[in-house]
Amino acid sequence: MGLILDSSIVIAAERRGDTPLQLFAQLASAVGSQQLAISSVALTEIVHAVYRAMEPRIRIRREAFIQELLTDLEVVPYTKSTAFLAGRIDGEQRSVGVTIPSLDLLIGATALEVGYAVVTAILRHFQLIPGLEVIAL
Repeated sequence: MGLILDSSIVIAAERRGDTPLQLFAQLASAVGSQQLAISSVALTEIVHAVYRAMEPRIRIRREAFIQELLTDLEVVPYTKSTAFLAGRIDGEQRSVGVTIPSLDLLIGATALEVGYAVVTAILRHFQLIPGLEVIAL
């Protein structure tokens, strides 16, 4: 199995001043050696954080972090089959009164599509996705 990193994990590491290698080591220490990846949706969230930086030095630091992160991390695309899966999950969950925030739904569906768990700092939304293994970090 592998792990899809939620943006919350990556953003927290960057804000702490960790390097991507330190983040990977922390993950390996917590959950063992596993294939790591990030969904294209979570990558979008991370890039968004770059452009929300109010100071140029913070933006530059965040951009460098992302570039270094992506040298060793697979980006899993959001595909047509992932869209169908996300739509099914959203429809089924809303029919019973459960609303999953859209971006978390798309990240979770991506993880399900490739058979990975999601590792996150924010459990509550991902736990609403049936069949998704969620790991807190």
